[in-house]
Amino acid sequence: MASKVSYSEEDLSCPVCHDVFKDPVLLSCSHSFCKDCLQEWWREKEIKKCPVCKKRQSIDRSINLTLKNLCETFIQERQQRASTGSEVEGLCGLHADKPKLFCLECQQLVCFVCLHSQNHAKHSFRPIDEAALDHKEEVQKSLKPLQEKLEVFNKVKTNCDQTVEHLKVQAQHTEIQMKEQFKKMHQFLQEEEEASLTALRRDEQQKSQKMKEKIEGLNRDISTISHTIRATEEQLKAEHVSFLKNYKTTMESVQLTPPDPQPVSGALIDVAAHLGNLTFRVWNKMKDIIAYNPVILDPNTAHPLLFVSDDLTSVTSVRRGERQLQLPDNPERFHYHRRVLGSEGFSSGTHSWDVQVGDHTSWKVGVLSQSYGRDQDWKIQFSKGKYIAFSSSERIYELTVEHKPQRIRVQLDWNRGKLSFSDPDTDTHIHTITHTFTDTLFPFLLIGGRSNIPLRMLRGNVSVTVDE
Repeated sequence: MASKVSYSEEDLSCPVCHDVFKDPVLLSCSHSFCKDCLQEWWREKEIKKCPVCKKRQSIDRSINLTLKNLCETFIQERQQRASTGSEVEGLCGLHADKPKLFCLECQQLVCFVCLHSQNHAKHSFRPIDEAALDHKEEVQKSLKPLQEKLEVFNKVKTNCDQTVEHLKVQAQHTEIQMKEQFKKMHQFLQEEEEASLTALRRDEQQKSQKMKEKIEGLNRDISTISHTIRATEEQLKAEHVSFLKNYKTTMESVQLTPPDPQPVSGALIDVAAHLGNLTFRVWNKMKDIIAYNPVILDPNTAHPLLFVSDDLTSVTSVRRGERQLQLPDNPERFHYHRRVLGSEGFSSGTHSWDVQVGDHTSWKVGVLSQSYGRDQDWKIQFSKGKYIAFSSSERIYELTVEHKPQRIRVQLDWNRGKLSFSDPDTDTHIHTITHTFTDTLFPFLLIGGRSNIPLRMLRGNVSVTVDE
């Protein structure tokens, strides 16, 4: 069997473009060229010569079909090797030669034959070792931001995992607190129900006893009258002599009948007194067991070193040695300042709340706005025995306070732009800050140091009024 003849790309390359022949033409001198390459070479030349041997050539030239078929077969085999990866490992897939260079434009390894091919014309090349070092350094630089991003993603994922666990703890704790509060209300309603039913039964018993006594009296009168009637009827049946003898006594007994019975007033159950406005009366009584706080603290904003009470009305610092629960790094939580926000913000109207500061040695009380990624606050501060007021324009006022207040009353008139602080126990004004507010303002508390004395949002007065 005849062996298959193999050709290299160099054997089948055009001397002009150094690439595999495309529509090859054979000149009389036996040199072959791509049809388009030869036309381009002869474009501005008056005498048509071979680009290799410089021999004069005739204008007439035909396609070398044999060479064209060989080139097409070679290209098909090369494409097949490239698609199946059947080329020898470490060798150029086009020329079966070991790559020595790296093309900077094509970003691929090339051999010396590729260096002179039309596909890499005017391209820049580097030795493989040099190009590898440069590209490794470039990849390393590009990898660093990705590594940093991975660290950020892992950190966020860890925080999300902590958030899921904290959610469970929050839900369980909140459920316990809610059940406890509803239990108190259920107990109150049950006691009110029992008291109302007891009053109803007492009223029924008293009035039933009264009617029983009335009926017993009527029965006695009926018996007496019935007896008198029967005795009189017997006398009427007697002989005349006997009748006349007893006439006077008979008339006296007939005339001694009791007076007519009177109807019993108020004998029925006073349904209106027991049932009328029952729910309103019970609701009115509930104000004695219901606590209303004008400001409720938001534990999701509290600094990790602060502890918010179960009823969300007071805050204390975590003592040294104590460990706060693992808290997620949620965006609402403060980490720089040890403060906590109220759960509700104000963007209009007038609002007032009292803060019990007691003998705490360092605190801040006021309002805060969060807009455009930064905080602005308006407050008064007590620290190192001094009272200081801060406004949003960074002006600082040192205040004169004669008697150390145990409570601070904060009064916000958002529409008029006034924030006032006073001592409600002595009815003494401390300071007023004026500012044109444009953002939603949240009450806030800030604790300095690690005192175990709480700052507490005090309850408001609950009243029920009826508009007639």
